[in-house]
Amino acid sequence: MSAALPPLIQQYKADSESVYNTWFINNEERLKAFRSIRRGVQQVVKDIKACSFGNDFKGTSLEFVLSVISEQKQVFQGAAHPFYWKPKLRIPDIYEHEDNKRAFGQFLESCLAATTEQQLLKEIDILDRRKIKGLGPAVASILYFLHPTLMPPCNTAIVNGFNALFGEKIKLGSWSEYLRMRDRLRDLNQEHRLHLSLDYGALSGLLFDVGVKKMIAGDQQFATDEDRDKYQQQAQKRHKEVQTEAQEENQHTEMQHHLLRVGKALGCDVTTAINDRNRLCGGQKLSFLCLDQHPELPVPAEVASTIRLIDIVWFAPGTNRVVAAFEVEKSTSIYSGILRLTDLAFSMPEHETALYLVVPDAREKEVQAQLSRPAIRAAGATIRYILFSELRQHCEALCKFGDSPAAMLKIARSV
Repeated sequence: MSAALPPLIQQYKADSESVYNTWFINNEERLKAFRSIRRGVQQVVKDIKACSFGNDFKGTSLEFVLSVISEQKQVFQGAAHPFYWKPKLRIPDIYEHEDNKRAFGQFLESCLAATTEQQLLKEIDILDRRKIKGLGPAVASILYFLHPTLMPPCNTAIVNGFNALFGEKIKLGSWSEYLRMRDRLRDLNQEHRLHLSLDYGALSGLLFDVGVKKMIAGDQQFATDEDRDKYQQQAQKRHKEVQTEAQEENQHTEMQHHLLRVGKALGCDVTTAINDRNRLCGGQKLSFLCLDQHPELPVPAEVASTIRLIDIVWFAPGTNRVVAAFEVEKSTSIYSGILRLTDLAFSMPEHETALYLVVPDAREKEVQAQLSRPAIRAAGATIRYILFSELRQHCEALCKFGDSPAAMLKIARSV
């Protein structure tokens, strides 16, 4: 199959609705997820060390990590399921078994610090030898977001795609089987690196599309009527998802456009997320309303890169003082947006930045719940929220009658 892979890769990359084009390439939410997941894993380790992790999946920092991964729904929908606590089966046994919980935390801490393939393989071996019931290569999906060029993700569709393409019988749930698959994928990634990427996400997306029968390769194409029906169902499902995603992206861009217009009208210098500058709203590129580049900020490079991904930032004119920051959340994690805003607030407390989440009306209860979380309240940053409908309704009035950035408080809500 290796010789037949190049045509399949070309088909995969040419399909506008493939995982490659809908998730891997030019996807701002994918890029943001890496930072959020790393932060979340760090919090899991801290919670386990502090003996505050809890004895259920719900409400833990691990739930946040898996929710952000699951939001990458083109590949990872359902990624949280293996981590749900199943009391009758006592799996995965990392909630009530303190030694296992500690071993899992040590594994994550070591993987966060790892810089080489050998270090990661050693940690996987140590974890595997503990034989923690119900804890298997589903963890590889976390590892992927920590080390995307070293560890491919693993789920049912990816394994099915691998087996279908290469005539293998890799079993889900076994670390040794996962590592056998990984060895093959490493060689394939090297062989086809000019057409894919060193990031395992590109190749894993191809396997996913084959695994769900979105793509059927070579002689396997429509081998049975069931295959044909499955292919058509997946194509229709993905088409609907792409249409929904496009509609959400349009709404997201519309809200960014409103915020840029209002910010300029209120006398601020404004920027949008670095990956969104070329988006169009009403035929106008967002970059035409923005500063040419973000002002230099007195923060570490890692924090600065996070701030450059915040959807909209307003600066006092001619300065690098941040007066307001906005995260527009459509269907993605509200908590990850909160993290980016709090990163900014705590990195530059002297700026006294006004922080806002901008959310669809249907997500108001969700944003209230997130802002009411004890961890968020304890953090001390004041975050308000604005509904899509109210920003849309009052944009012109704010531009015409607003006299300072504080005008946004007229339409903002707090918990």
